[in-house]
Amino acid sequence: MRRIFVSIAATLFIAVMLMACADEKGPAELGMQAAEQAVNATKAEATKFVPDQMAALNATLASAKDKMAQKEYKAALAEAQAIPGQAKVVLAAAMAKKDELTKKWTDLSQKVPQMVDAIQAKVDALSQLKPKKLPKDITVEKLAEAKTALDALKADFAKAQETFKAGNMADAIAATTAIQEKATKAMEALGIAPPPEVPAAPAAPAAPAAPPAAPVAPPAAKQKS
Repeated sequence: MRRIFVSIAATLFIAVMLMACADEKGPAELGMQAAEQAVNATKAEATKFVPDQMAALNATLASAKDKMAQKEYKAALAEAQAIPGQAKVVLAAAMAKKDELTKKWTDLSQKVPQMVDAIQAKVDALSQLKPKKLPKDITVEKLAEAKTALDALKADFAKAQETFKAGNMADAIAATTAIQEKATKAMEALGIAPPPEVPAAPAAPAAPAAPPAAPVAPPAAKQKS
């Protein structure tokens, strides 16, 4: 008889555990769906601009999925519930990085053409002179090198623009930074003054602080009858 009671108790315990697991599985599945949606919404921008943070987010999602596979529903739910908030932080970091790179590209894409135009104007002016009329520090060979460098700068910048249009902002900026350095050397060789620095745009003013909350009036005293 005792064995029967033990067997029945064990069966009831297993049934209760199965019911508890069933109760936990539904919320865990919903939590996983929300987590996956948040990660997928973040993936495109974050993979491009903050790949390390995106990798960490993917690892967290994989960990939650692993817990689901192991039927650790409570732990999976807890991990999944944290993912949308983490995804929001990662996406904000990605957009901030995108804005930073966009500003760098805008600055470079304005400066480099100005430098190329200055080199072109100088080369054109020197090319009109006879070799004997060239400045003392400019030889025929030096002028020829400047023409070759100018053609290379134009070709390289055209490639950088295509790279930017393809969405590879970091690569485009790296290439254009190298072009700017080469253009600076070419300008120095030809005795051209560097272009003036463009002042940075002023930072947006901080939002005004919220006004203090109005004091709560004390409750009116009850009049004695």
